[in-house]
Amino acid sequence: MDGNGITFTPATIADLPAIRALLGRCGLPTEDLQRERLDNFVACRADDQLVGVVGIDTVGDIGLLRSLAVVPEFRGRQIAHGLWMRAHDDARRRAVRRLYLLTTTAERLFARWGFRRVARDLVPATLQASEEFTSLCPTSAIAMTRDLAR
Repeated sequence: MDGNGITFTPATIADLPAIRALLGRCGLPTEDLQRERLDNFVACRADDQLVGVVGIDTVGDIGLLRSLAVVPEFRGRQIAHGLWMRAHDDARRRAVRRLYLLTTTAERLFARWGFRRVARDLVPATLQASEEFTSLCPTSAIAMTRDLAR
């Protein structure tokens, strides 16, 4: 807890409906979000209310940062940064060497965290084959990457 009633915890199966609702409210895809994927998600709560979430899907030593969302009323409180730091630390613990993401609205935010644009055709084929790349995110979404190797 951060002293303001904000906590960050691993997401649980019980969080799935609230996570789907939050992602939908923020205009992010939910169609591929299943119980087994929640192992890679971090939830942020204000008291008992889910106010933010982030996930990382991994394939070997690469990861796809996905579903970073904070409810509008809690934006500007460093919750997105707190979620990013926890996702980053978790990815490094899991030996992820490079992260990728797709965004339509948050390029500047991710750039502040060290991500840079990359051509979609330079993203590894395993990620290009994911639902996020093939059908859930628009082709206009910007691909970005960040090296996590020490």
